[in-house]
Amino acid sequence: MANDRWTPDPMSPVYVYLQVAHHIAEQIRTGRLPVGARLPAERDLAEQYSVAINTARRAVRELRDQGLVITVPIKGTFVQGEKPSSDAPEEREPNA
Repeated sequence: MANDRWTPDPMSPVYVYLQVAHHIAEQIRTGRLPVGARLPAERDLAEQYSVAINTARRAVRELRDQGLVITVPIKGTFVQGEKPSSDAPEEREPNA
């Protein structure tokens, strides 16, 4: 990711944090960020993408919500991969 010079478009109707999250998610999907890879620290992400620290934090939170990364306290944020698209519904339904 260090050589990547992509920056979000502040004139876009899409929130900047979502643009950053989508860009990182695309890198995960294409294998540029493999499963197990460590993401830069949020401050480094903010600097890399030329955004505020809170924007970088929201982007990382969005990636966690999508199940693409996992944050381990003190260790960092790591690529987890995509969630399987077909969850078994019977596992989520309460037993009758």
